[in-house]
Amino acid sequence: MSPAARLSLEEAFSQALLYFSNPEAISRVVLTGRRRNMQVATDRVDIRPVLIKEKLHFQVSTSDGRAVTTKNYLPAELPISEYIHSGYANILIEGVAENFSLRITKKDEPLISITAGGGAVDLAHDKKKERLLDPADPFLREVGISDASGQIKPSKSDKYRQVEEFLRLLAPTLNSAIEAGHIDKPTTTNPLTIVDLGCGHAYLTFAAHQYLRGIGMEVKVIGIDVRTASRDRNNEIAKKLGITSSIEFRAEEIANTTLVQADVAIALHACDTATDDAIAWAVKSDAKLMMIAPCCHHDIQSQLSDSPEPWSLITRYGIMRERLGDLLTDSLRMQILKLRGYRVEAIEFIGGEHTPRNLMIRAVKTGAPVEAIEVSRYEEMIAAWKVKPALARLLNH
Repeated sequence: MSPAARLSLEEAFSQALLYFSNPEAISRVVLTGRRRNMQVATDRVDIRPVLIKEKLHFQVSTSDGRAVTTKNYLPAELPISEYIHSGYANILIEGVAENFSLRITKKDEPLISITAGGGAVDLAHDKKKERLLDPADPFLREVGISDASGQIKPSKSDKYRQVEEFLRLLAPTLNSAIEAGHIDKPTTTNPLTIVDLGCGHAYLTFAAHQYLRGIGMEVKVIGIDVRTASRDRNNEIAKKLGITSSIEFRAEEIANTTLVQADVAIALHACDTATDDAIAWAVKSDAKLMMIAPCCHHDIQSQLSDSPEPWSLITRYGIMRERLGDLLTDSLRMQILKLRGYRVEAIEFIGGEHTPRNLMIRAVKTGAPVEAIEVSRYEEMIAAWKVKPALARLLNH
């Protein structure tokens, strides 16, 4: 971290605002997260420069987790000070000459990092999202997403979009965890280990491997799935691609896998308590980063026999009871992770072919001390609803 991290919070904000005195040199701004004891109007703010009628504007896109709203401002009219002061915990300003990153801790202390910039600014108004994976990548053909000519199959366009979106979430999260020292910097002798728990056809397993290797990161990737057919198919693909030294697949149950450690644990749309098995394994194995997209939830739903009042107003209706059960399940999972020293977020992610659910739990092991109020909140929640989460049983919590 820069020595500037010893600045006061207001001084750090002033340093961030200085970049806007030269708007032509800004290529992107992203505000995410939430400062302690503060509320933000939207989950995320993305700002980028665009040319509209030959004039520089800033296009502001805000997301509330369900929809994205876009508005354009002239540089002098951009309410950037309002955005910066509005309660976001992470502020990233990317520029031509340098990138400025400000993270605000739970104690409201600013941590600043300044790195080299990315050069020229792209002012295209209708810029297409850059693809992280070339559709002609051999692995996409082997797993059936691309055809023989290297084009995405129409029937697999949603799967390709899911893979791309996952990588867009994984890459910055991973880089931030490495920069913060939560994960050791990967080397040839000590590669980053990633496990995909319940990997199935291994679309994301191969994608993470190919993308991270492509940007020069040393990785060792392991896919776990109970089906021997999946193991054999995926190992055969790895053999065809010539990557068996850095990726492998095992036919094992998540709860009983022979794998004992990984830096990163992925579990996407594992059904019901298989998600809890994946989280429990990651916690016990001291995984430093988890990216978990739950699927169906039956465990807590089946326990909602005596709802505290006035919640019967919701639980008397089947579909609403089901959705409330989803929220309770994932909220309790996240709280258990927080009590285990993880910094936890719920973010939007694309649902799979077997589930419309679009939530992902992202957790980074920071080892931060657990506050007594967080323990009380968890105990009060399970007492009020008279439930025992599967994850709590697995971790003896």
